[in-house]
Amino acid sequence: MRVLAASVLAAAGAVAATGALAGSDRGQVPVAHVDPRVYEDTAGGRTGHFLVRLRARPDLELLGRSPASRAEQGRAIVGALRGAAAASQQDVITTLAGQGARVRAYWIVNALAVEGTRAAVDAVAGRADVAAVEPDRAFRGLMGDSREAGPSAPRAIEWNVEKVGAPGVWALGHRGEDMVYANADTGVVWDHTALKSRYRGWNGSSATHDYNWWDAIHADVNGDGTNLCGFGLRVPCDDDRGSHGTHTLGTAVGDDGAGNQIGVAPGARWISCRNMDEGVGRPSTYIECLQFFLAPTDLNGASPDPARRPHAIGNSYACPPSESCAVGSLQQAVDAIRAAGIFISVSAGNEGPNCSTVAFPPAVYDSSVTIGSTDRNDLIASSSSRGPVTADGSGRTKPDLVAPGVSVRSSIREGYGTKSGTSMASPHVGAAALLLWSGFPTLRGNVDRTEQLLEQTAVKLTPATPCGSEVPSQVPNNTYGHGRIDVLAAYRAAGTPTSATAVSAANVAVPEGNRGRTTLTFAVKVSPPAQQPVRVAYRTTPGTARPGADYATASGTLVYAPGEIEKRVHVGVVADRVVERDETFFLRLSAAGSATLPRATPVATIRNDDADRTPPSLTGLSARLVLGRPLVRFMLSEPATVALSLERKGRRVASLSIVGKAGRNSAPVRVRLAAGDYLVRAVPRDRAGNVGAAVRGGAFTVR
Repeated sequence: MRVLAASVLAAAGAVAATGALAGSDRGQVPVAHVDPRVYEDTAGGRTGHFLVRLRARPDLELLGRSPASRAEQGRAIVGALRGAAAASQQDVITTLAGQGARVRAYWIVNALAVEGTRAAVDAVAGRADVAAVEPDRAFRGLMGDSREAGPSAPRAIEWNVEKVGAPGVWALGHRGEDMVYANADTGVVWDHTALKSRYRGWNGSSATHDYNWWDAIHADVNGDGTNLCGFGLRVPCDDDRGSHGTHTLGTAVGDDGAGNQIGVAPGARWISCRNMDEGVGRPSTYIECLQFFLAPTDLNGASPDPARRPHAIGNSYACPPSESCAVGSLQQAVDAIRAAGIFISVSAGNEGPNCSTVAFPPAVYDSSVTIGSTDRNDLIASSSSRGPVTADGSGRTKPDLVAPGVSVRSSIREGYGTKSGTSMASPHVGAAALLLWSGFPTLRGNVDRTEQLLEQTAVKLTPATPCGSEVPSQVPNNTYGHGRIDVLAAYRAAGTPTSATAVSAANVAVPEGNRGRTTLTFAVKVSPPAQQPVRVAYRTTPGTARPGADYATASGTLVYAPGEIEKRVHVGVVADRVVERDETFFLRLSAAGSATLPRATPVATIRNDDADRTPPSLTGLSARLVLGRPLVRFMLSEPATVALSLERKGRRVASLSIVGKAGRNSAPVRVRLAAGDYLVRAVPRDRAGNVGAAVRGGAFTVR
């Protein structure tokens, strides 16, 4: 994680790329999608924050299942990601630096977080190696969890810890030993009595924060110029006055040895990363923490070591698309975490009780294990978000599981306190995975199988009012998912020979092509290998891509013979020469019998690889005075950025840049002009970087 300004440093380290890189190989110039809000943020000469996401990336699904050991798997995935970044970022960084932009480079997503002007946006918008330019706006990431009056005295083992069956696993000798839990949140009061002894950086007498703590908040994000803890911290601190990060971490691993048994996996160690400035983050700060977890670094951000990556990550925050969250970039980061064998538990959100309120990344992703909130009677919390997911058009069932999230007592700055929300629920599930992995070393890193065990053994619950098209008795459902976790039942199931099989398929992407059809292939896997034949039905469903016009619909049944682990579904993608955004569709899987589906709705992305070589045209240029200031009007053939200038006696006296839409546009020029005759000059530039002919006209007189 590096910051660059006028001087340009080597991108992401000199690591050789591993695996095939996805991108266009047809000699075309694909169009980078520039989110209109990036143009808004850089209008009028303002400096904005935005993400530049590049096209090159390795096949993580292939890398994730190739190496023989966890250490080899981590080195392969991180090496491939860093190699793709090193091979593709440098020229883009040089271009941005030439426009005076500040750049922070990432490799978990091949992306650059940029603080720059419109000139920097325009400099990269037409590049073939840039996939998208997205907002990196600040937004509130905490999800409205409530703090309540509650008992301060210890209850020994808290009710919520008992509810999920953790003490039963402890009694068998497994408390999360040899496991590491990572908390991405508001930071942590690291020396809290329930947490200090379990900090990976604490050796009993002194602390080492290298590789165990990272602060992604390098400067003010929330706009008030201050922070309770400061910025760029080299020692852990929780800047939330309600101790959000400290509370969620305590539910995962907390135990003070004096009766406050608040954590599900108190034998595990923990590490942490602060991704919010007093509850306000950016997409880039979320990405930065996930990158740190995938390959922890020293406090200078150097010497990343994937061997020190955690086994599970807790994510109790949201990234609202309404606030311009970079959905695509965060998706790639979460996919990389799962491919590296890290269990990622994500809060569903507190937008209930309405249906389809699981709407914010990362909760909507197929690769996230999404958790809703219940009370001590296994009733869903009114505020807990429900599915089905409509935000991305997938219709997938969410949440995946539920856990206690109402009146949960855990660690806070002042000692102990009670809070409610899905933020309180998700740590139970990440910590439950650590209990299973502590007891069954062969299960470590197998996220699909672990999710399957937790889902199969969950206490089945159904809602009074179903969501979507589900029937009242359906499990999984869009309120409780597969049910409330029971980690003791999952532990027993893990140690019992079973014919139950998990069926899953990863997200895939393919260049669209220019003629004929391109084949997109889903690898549908079963784990462990079936002892009996397994039947899996599949069908394609539309997202932004249109069936028939953009891809050929496909449906059928895959039959796995005993011992088989993978079959493939091939879908034809219809090539064209139309310049358009990347498009998506889904593969919906359903399995008969006892098979479960931890990843049942993978996303297919059709990547545009067509070149836009047609410059925009601007016509009908006119101007008139309104309240003493010029109002300029014109027509555009397509959306474009228009550089306007006012000229008097052949000299430019004022200029501005506006984002225009296809059709009629008007733009006020907020400058005071001296008396005289003026002309308007306009030059349009489209999102592909094509520049149209300059037009002069719109004569007017100031008297």
